[in-house]
Amino acid sequence: MIERVLTKTMIRALGSFPSVAILGARQVGKTTLAKQLTGKLKKPVHYVDLERPSTLAAITREPEEYFLSYINQCVIIDEVQRMPSLFPLLRSLIDEKRKPARFIITGSASPDLLKGASESLAGRVMYCQLNPVGLHELPTTISLKQHWLRGGFPVPLTMKSNVLRVDWMDSFITTYIEKDLPFLFDVKFSTVTMRKLWQMLAIVHGNILNAENLGNSLDITGTTLKRYIDFLEGAFIVHRLPPFFKNSGKRLVKAPKIYINDSGILHFLLNIHSEKDLISHPSLGASWEGYAISQILYAKDTRLDAHYYRTHAGAECDLVLSKGADVKAAIEIKYSKSPAVTKGFYNSVSDLKSKNNFIITPLETDYLSKEGVRRVGLVTFIKKYLPLLK
Repeated sequence: MIERVLTKTMIRALGSFPSVAILGARQVGKTTLAKQLTGKLKKPVHYVDLERPSTLAAITREPEEYFLSYINQCVIIDEVQRMPSLFPLLRSLIDEKRKPARFIITGSASPDLLKGASESLAGRVMYCQLNPVGLHELPTTISLKQHWLRGGFPVPLTMKSNVLRVDWMDSFITTYIEKDLPFLFDVKFSTVTMRKLWQMLAIVHGNILNAENLGNSLDITGTTLKRYIDFLEGAFIVHRLPPFFKNSGKRLVKAPKIYINDSGILHFLLNIHSEKDLISHPSLGASWEGYAISQILYAKDTRLDAHYYRTHAGAECDLVLSKGADVKAAIEIKYSKSPAVTKGFYNSVSDLKSKNNFIITPLETDYLSKEGVRRVGLVTFIKKYLPLLK
């Protein structure tokens, strides 16, 4: 079993908060983590699976009486978005007996998009996001290349059969498109259009998002396209990396860059099923960039903000880590054994006045060039340098 870094944060939270929510994509390991946490508690635990019809029916009949019967236990409510009407009741129950570890809630959508969640439980819940298994969490039996190819969802990551991994990913995407997204956000859309959108997002992975052009390709408006991407981001499938704005008088690119969060999903959509397929694919560079960025985002301090930087004059930086306007690091990501520092990156460093500048490569090198740019492997950066950026 893969040990998740979030476990320590969750244990601390359960010592103070009456309710803790584990949010993340479907099949990312939320239920497994919740059940592991209960072994650390000094109180009995009751598990509620809202995807089980009999449980859902029992709660629907007398929800208040149902939960009051477990008032002295920690109640795990799995996939809480299945019953959003519970949020006001949970607020009332927590206020009646405000003790730590009353509830552990799991959900597959952002609280901003879960109807009633952010308002009803404000001040009563700590939200924790569980990402796919990160590079910093990998057991020694799985290499970086395997992780990059397979992605971080626990089941396909640990499967020995490549055929089964492909079948799992196909089923996962189909279920998300046909069942999960419509239910999560109470929306109707053409499943054919949504599947095409996933495929097109794989093609433009790592690029500036042009909603109008992408919408035209799908015969939908740019506004509709943005709404669909809102759903995908709210369900933790994609990530929009915002631009970094600095009061420098430069003409900046202001649209976000778009990434598919998990490299395994990306590779399935691009028909990449082996390391050989990956190395020879035209999207190799974009895949490595997205993979490196996702691993850094998974491992970074939550107080660090992440952006990219690009000006119309050609200055460009793949990833800017900052605290507000204070730039902590400028990062270029290259799939190359001996990457050259581009003029665009130097210009970005000058604009941003960054003192910590990195080029991240697939090789585990670690040296500082005479220009003050450190060439470093992704694993070394995450373990050695990322924790220093405070």
